[in-house]
Amino acid sequence: MSGETARPDTDGLGWFRSSYSAGDGGQCVEVAVSPASVHVRDSKDTTRAALAVQPTTWTAFVQFAAL
Repeated sequence: MSGETARPDTDGLGWFRSSYSAGDGGQCVEVAVSPASVHVRDSKDTTRAALAVQPTTWTAFVQFAAL
């Protein structure tokens, strides 16, 4: 056992950035939605693994962040 886990294939997903992202190289994330999960990755290093969460978890996070 190597301790590594399989990374989901996210190449075919439609990634988008927040409308608050100015595009000037600041800190930003990209999000992609699939039927079973929401994927979040660093927009400056898209080769790194994305975080995947359940859609209900993402909705709860977004609602909390909007407070």
